Amino acid sequence: MQHSKLLSLVLTALWVGPSLADAVTSFVADRAVYDYVIVGAGTAGLVLANRLSANSNVTVLVIEAGVSDDGVVPVQAPFLGPTVTPNTPWDWNYTTVAQPGLDGRTFNYPRGKLLGGSSSANYLFHQFGSSEDWSRLASVTGDTAWQWTNMRKYHEKVTAPIDGHDTSTEIIPAYHGYKGILPTSLHGFNQTIDPRVLLTTQQLSSDFPWNRDMSGGDNSLLGFGAVKSSAGGGKRSSSSTTYLAAAKSRPNLTVLINATVQRLIQNGTATLDGATKVPLFNRVQFTGSPGTSSITKSITVTARKEIILAAGAVGTPQILQLSGIGDSTLLKSFNISTIINNPSVGTNMSDHSLTPNLFTVNSNLTFDPILRDPVQVQATLNQYVSTKTGMFANNIANHFGFQRLPSNSSILSTYGDPAPGPGSPHWEMVPANLFFAPGFSSPSSGAYMTFVLVLLAPTSRGYVKIQSANALTAPLINPNFLTTKVDIATIREGVRSVLKFVSAPAWSGFVTGRYGAKFQAAVDDSSIDAYVRSITTTIFHPASTAMMTKKTDSWGVVNPDFRVKGTAGLRVVDSSVFPYQLSCHPQGPIYLLAERASEIIGGS
Repeated sequence: MQHSKLLSLVLTALWVGPSLADAVTSFVADRAVYDYVIVGAGTAGLVLANRLSANSNVTVLVIEAGVSDDGVVPVQAPFLGPTVTPNTPWDWNYTTVAQPGLDGRTFNYPRGKLLGGSSSANYLFHQFGSSEDWSRLASVTGDTAWQWTNMRKYHEKVTAPIDGHDTSTEIIPAYHGYKGILPTSLHGFNQTIDPRVLLTTQQLSSDFPWNRDMSGGDNSLLGFGAVKSSAGGGKRSSSSTTYLAAAKSRPNLTVLINATVQRLIQNGTATLDGATKVPLFNRVQFTGSPGTSSITKSITVTARKEIILAAGAVGTPQILQLSGIGDSTLLKSFNISTIINNPSVGTNMSDHSLTPNLFTVNSNLTFDPILRDPVQVQATLNQYVSTKTGMFANNIANHFGFQRLPSNSSILSTYGDPAPGPGSPHWEMVPANLFFAPGFSSPSSGAYMTFVLVLLAPTSRGYVKIQSANALTAPLINPNFLTTKVDIATIREGVRSVLKFVSAPAWSGFVTGRYGAKFQAAVDDSSIDAYVRSITTTIFHPASTAMMTKKTDSWGVVNPDFRVKGTAGLRVVDSSVFPYQLSCHPQGPIYLLAERASEIIGGS
């Protein structure tokens, strides 16, 4: 799947460009005052905006650097999710620093830059994480309220798949919500490979058992099952189309787009816990986003109650550092006065890596020929726009599997278990009926199947660091993929698991070979490692750059109540606060995180 080419075809077919909505020029009041100022209209930020503005006695301002998502078909259509990033108006268009664990390569690092943030730009997979993920969070933070038994306040609204098929073997209704704000659904467009995936779970059931519900939480994540997407009625469900849509008419809620936050400003001190005086942050300085606003001056707004940073695992540490909260040595190098010396800011970055395992197949029913042909793209797009059905109304994958190393694995005995517990997975496998390799060009002919392999319990840690005092300069982003021995050893076993899966009789006559010289040569530890390092990239699930720890800990960035350590008036609510990477796609847990934060903040 060549993202840029498909996106070009879609936009040409529609004769429209991205909606930029109202620019920051409509907001000219300097020193305007609100009760809450939320930085970032992403997955978490718009949950907070909705919940806090439900109290008509408070005023809420949301500041978003990106554009509107309104009317943008590539954002709406689930299948087109991979075209929303990179190198588009809806992406921050970051790149990583050279990755030593990936042959020194650098590559795109997608982050949504529009209303909904990455919930408008991701691949829509929707899960809750394992119960052990939440137990580990409770342990690290010393707060038992983070246990899964306390977090199962479902925000979702499970809806029927667009094709109306029987879902009784794909979801356990008792484990889900049906009256929430966020529609989710199972697949609604069959892929050629679906029957073969299901048959493999029968033929190799001891290795790849069928799991009736892959959401996690109350049910195990382990096994193979159906993908549940953040979509309903053939359209993406983002924080913008749900939480914001339900609240946008409230007079006490203002959402400002095309506005880049430059820094948070300290304004005196406040007494913390009735004794200690700490720096008070209650002002936010921003300017117009280049390319979507003509405003170049700085504007400052004040928060009566609190500033809530929800800028994501890249944006949040960048803004903290620009505001004088971070490693004093780093700040000094850019002539930024240190207000809080906290070396934890921007460190501990963790991300899921993505390794595409590509196979040539004997089929004329993969998605590849459709995506190469403008006529077929036009027809598929017409069907989607008029009926919200068909290929574009579905996710790019219908099934996926989560697996662990065996309990007697030498990797576990040598390095310990990187997962949060024995019921949590080490890697994910996602079969897709097309050529899918982010950062690599698709072949102009042939038919392909991809098994995306995701490392779910990485131990490699990286960083996000400013490289300028200018907020418009992108920070240095280093996920530091596959730099620990346990990570490369684990993903190596994941590759072997993929090969075992496609060796089942179900794939006989369909899979004709591996694609790519290094994949073909991957037969032992060293050659598999060489292959993995040559093609692995990010699935862009960054976390842990402003990690949450116990209130009594001197390390970490935020306390269990989301307050930034050593400050008053400032909280962080986004994926940056998770101390460890989650054992799943993180969108669902971020929604739950933000729901709990809303209760804590609204009740404080």
